[in-house]
Amino acid sequence: MSRRAWAEPWKIKMVEHLRMTTPEERRRAIAEAGYNPFLLPSRLVYIDLLTDSGTSAMSDVQWAGLMRGDEAYAGSENYYRLERAVREHYGYKHLIPTHQGRGAEHLLSQLCIREGQVVPGNMYFTTTKLHQELAGGKFVDVIVDEAHDPENEHPFKGNVDLAKMQKLIDDVGPERIAYLSLETNVNMAGGQPCSLENIRATCALCRAHGVPVFLDATRALENCYFIQQREPGYRDKTLSQILREICDQTDGCTFSAKKDALVNIGGFLAINDDTLATRARNLVVVYEGLHTYGGMAGRDMEALAIGIEESVSWAHQHARIGQVEYLGRKLLEAGVPIVRPIGSHGVFLNAAAFLPHVPRDQFPAQSLAAALYVDSGVRGMERGAVSAGRSKETSQSLYPELELVRLTIPRRVYTQAHMDVVIESVAELHRHRERVVGLQMTYEPEFLRFFQARFEPVTGDRVLRD
Repeated sequence: MSRRAWAEPWKIKMVEHLRMTTPEERRRAIAEAGYNPFLLPSRLVYIDLLTDSGTSAMSDVQWAGLMRGDEAYAGSENYYRLERAVREHYGYKHLIPTHQGRGAEHLLSQLCIREGQVVPGNMYFTTTKLHQELAGGKFVDVIVDEAHDPENEHPFKGNVDLAKMQKLIDDVGPERIAYLSLETNVNMAGGQPCSLENIRATCALCRAHGVPVFLDATRALENCYFIQQREPGYRDKTLSQILREICDQTDGCTFSAKKDALVNIGGFLAINDDTLATRARNLVVVYEGLHTYGGMAGRDMEALAIGIEESVSWAHQHARIGQVEYLGRKLLEAGVPIVRPIGSHGVFLNAAAFLPHVPRDQFPAQSLAAALYVDSGVRGMERGAVSAGRSKETSQSLYPELELVRLTIPRRVYTQAHMDVVIESVAELHRHRERVVGLQMTYEPEFLRFFQARFEPVTGDRVLRD
C-alpha cells in the first residue's frame, strides 16, 4: 500500500495578515538595513524564517492559560506548575527560571567556569560561547568531523567525538575542564542530532574523570524524534521516554523555552546538585528576578508549562519536522546545495557552494540572505563567517568550514504553500546565482556582530543585480 498523505494536527483559528512588498521596496529596505536581515522591520517581511526562537504559534490551551497568570512577586502558583512539568518530562530536581535561554547560559557560566578553564562542546553556539568566554573560559570543539561536511549523510552529526574528548582530558587535565556543554540537535551544524548511544558514552567518559555534563536542551525533543526514527531499539519508545533517558545522563541543562516549548519568551536552568542549585538561586536574583519567576511573568510560566506538555506529542513533532523535510527535499530536487541530512528546525543552504564566485571574505552567506529577501521578501539568517566573529588572539575574522544560510521554520505558523514560495525563490536564485554580489562590512559591534553589523555591496549599489 502506498504511503497516505498526512496533515498538521491542528486547524487555524486566527490569522495574522502579511504585507506584500514590491522588489523596489525590498531593495530600498535591505539597503537601509545595511544588508543585514536582522535590521529589517518585520512589517516589510513576507515569510519570516529568521529564527524559530519565540516565533511559534501558541495553542488555544496556552492562550487560555495566560488568564491563569498568578502575578505574585514571590511564590507564583504558575512557578510550581512549571516545576512539576519540568520534573516530569526533563527529570531534573531543581528549577531556576530565566527570562530566556541566554539568561540560563549566563548563570551556568558564572557558576561553573573559573578563569583559564576550557569548556568542550559539540560545536559552538554564538551566545553560549560568548557567555563562556566572558566568564573566563575557552571553548573547545569536540564534535565529530562529519559535522563540518555539509554533504556527509551521517545520521547523527551532532555526536561528540570521544577520541577528541579523551585527548582534551589528557592534554589539559580534568580539573581544567569546567564542564562539557552538550547540545542536542546542534544548531550550527544544521540542526543535526546526537544518538543516545553517543550521549551515554560521552557522559560515562566525563563521569569517569569527574567532568560535569550540562545539556543544552533547547531542541532536545526534536533530537528525540530523530533518535526514535533513526536509532535501533527506540521505535517503540515515546518521545517523553527518550527525553528522560537523555536528561538522566546529565547533571543539568540550560533551556530556551522559545523553541521546543512553543512560547514566545522564557527559559530555565535545571540542576540536580543541591549546592549548585542554592548558588544558582542566589545568583538569579542579581541578574534575572526572584528565584520563583526569574524574569518571566506568571502567565508566561503557565504557557510554558502547557507548552512542555504539548511539545512531547509525537503528532506535533512529526508535523513540525515533516514541514522542514518537505522544504529540504524540494530544494534538493531543484539542485540547491543544502546541509544533509535535513535537520529539524530549518533547512541550511550551503552558501559557499551556492555562490562559488563570492570569496569567503565577502561573506557569501550574508550576501545570499540579503539577495533572498530582495527576490521574494523571505528573511533568513547568516550562519557562517559573520556569526563566527573574530579570533580573540589575532582579531582576524574566523572562517568556519560551514558557510550557511539558515531558513528556520517557526512551529505551527506557515502552510505548505508558504514553503512552496520559499522553494521557488531559492531555486530561482540558484539558477541565476551569478547575479548575487558579495558584501563588505561597514560597521561591526563588539559582541555577536551578526545581530547588528552593517554591510554594503563590494561593487555597485545592489546585492542582487538585474
